[in-house]
Amino acid sequence: MNSGAMGSLLILGAALLDQLIGDPSRMLHPVVVMGWWIRQLRCRVEQWAGEHPIKLRFGGGLITLILVPGSALAGWCVERLLWLPSPWQWLGIAVVTLSLASALAARSLTDSVLAVLNALPPSADGNLEPARQKLGWIVGRDVQNLDQAGLLRAAAETASENAVDGVFAPLFWMGIGALLWMGMPSGPGPLALAWAFKASSTLDSMLGYRTGRLRWLGTAGARLDDLLTWLPCRLVMLTLPLVCPPWTRWAQRVLLAERDGAADPSPNAGRSEAIYAHCIGIQLGGENRYGERRVLKPVLGAGQPTANVHLVRCVLNASGRLETLWLSTFVISQLVITL
Repeated sequence: MNSGAMGSLLILGAALLDQLIGDPSRMLHPVVVMGWWIRQLRCRVEQWAGEHPIKLRFGGGLITLILVPGSALAGWCVERLLWLPSPWQWLGIAVVTLSLASALAARSLTDSVLAVLNALPPSADGNLEPARQKLGWIVGRDVQNLDQAGLLRAAAETASENAVDGVFAPLFWMGIGALLWMGMPSGPGPLALAWAFKASSTLDSMLGYRTGRLRWLGTAGARLDDLLTWLPCRLVMLTLPLVCPPWTRWAQRVLLAERDGAADPSPNAGRSEAIYAHCIGIQLGGENRYGERRVLKPVLGAGQPTANVHLVRCVLNASGRLETLWLSTFVISQLVITL
């Protein structure tokens, strides 16, 4: 089997494994390791830089230069297990597949959002605290004062935005890694690129805030994450309408999503949510609170129904269909290239 075909099969196996087991709580997750390194490096940089913006920017860039290539190198080293002599090669395949699955979050995202929906009370005057607690585990906004409508909107928004960050962007970079293997079998492949992306994403989630020292310390990681997510986000915008009929509205939905999403300060987050809003038929956006800070996000899909349990489930189901489309495209493309 050539390296390119091996890469596509590993990606397919990883996606299936992710759907089956998600992120097992008893296993050490690579993102946890990345987070530990970020905390250690941040502590050292802040001790050296103090409150000096230029030093903090330089230190943030240094953290990025250490973590992202370091994660890629770790992935490349794990990939070397594939070339173990028989019969140990099967062990290498299993380890690489499991490692690739760790870069995907389809099952964990679905389970987390469904946990919020299942915790909602059956009546309008019921206790919302269980749902607020479960939502607080997966979003950065203040959830304590959200009513049921706010909880449902937040669940829909995190399901749509994190589908790109947690599923489709890693899949995209895995696919690029499989293509690289076709020309250079001994070079970095799907796992190296997937872990490099996860490192940048973890940097953004931990340091990419515009408060305190992080305004300067997190700049490099946030910009790199924006760059690595830019193309996967646009591919989601182009392909999500293909799994959400009627297909005759493909161009209209893409153009409306671009119009609505462009109003968001993030080059990717607003567009991710906007394409789901127009494909599912749900209004997203509005006021969010982050502690004492009030943020007005652009309204996406204005005039469409506000979030409800059914529509949030539709967002999750659409992501599942789109993942199937992407994986099928990977396999068919590989077959066409190798014929």
